[in-house]
Amino acid sequence: MDQRIDRFGAFASMLCAIHCALLPVVFGVLPALGLGFLANHVYEQVFVGFAILLASISLWFGLRKHGSYIAFLFLVPGIILLVVGMLIGSDHANSGHALVVSIGGTLVAISHLANLRLTHVHGPNCDHA
Repeated sequence: MDQRIDRFGAFASMLCAIHCALLPVVFGVLPALGLGFLANHVYEQVFVGFAILLASISLWFGLRKHGSYIAFLFLVPGIILLVVGMLIGSDHANSGHALVVSIGGTLVAISHLANLRLTHVHGPNCDHA
């Protein structure tokens, strides 16, 4: 179960980073495609809040299993960058906002991947051990 949460979290965080990186470029096209809601700042805030909550819970359970804080070395700066990105502007055309939030989302995704790696246990059925 923990691995599925981390895989989902990594995927969602990378989608968030891609969304933030590409939004300034495709900002004018979204309404024509019926995807104007993706440019809504409230949507972005909810998504960032969900990503932070999911990552925090997942890494907490991972920490209890493997005892290593390494994944938090990516999560904490990622969360800080996401929050700073939310505070520096709601203007999606702002390249600073897009850059900071994209890097933050990528760091959160990396924290999930690190947690996955740390929680992977090599057993008798593991074919690459």
